[in-house]
Amino acid sequence: QVQLAESGGGLVQPGGSLRLTCEASGFTFSSYAMGWFRQVPGKERELVARIFFNGGSPNYADSVKGRFTISRHRTKNTVYLQMNNLKPEDTALYYCHAHVLQRDFWGQGTQVTVSS
Repeated sequence: QVQLAESGGGLVQPGGSLRLTCEASGFTFSSYAMGWFRQVPGKERELVARIFFNGGSPNYADSVKGRFTISRHRTKNTVYLQMNNLKPEDTALYYCHAHVLQRDFWGQGTQVTVSS
């Protein structure tokens, strides 16, 4: 079955960096887009970044453009989110996402807290 496992979250000061990792299994990783979403309590889950299987330009939320970079390692079935110049408003639970065979799959989430 499809499984997504995030790691790499933590506490970081404003201006700092983190790299999130999502390890995927149970589907043909190279055939599907992968995404990162985030959610804070009381708000809807929002798309942060998405990368496509065909090499097209990734999509980013306006709030993270120029600071975050999504990438994928095809042979490792892994997608990354490099987050630089982090801001307190980036604090959230970050989820890895895959839409496989018309179903949405999510990881368990990894917490990112940006605070001094």
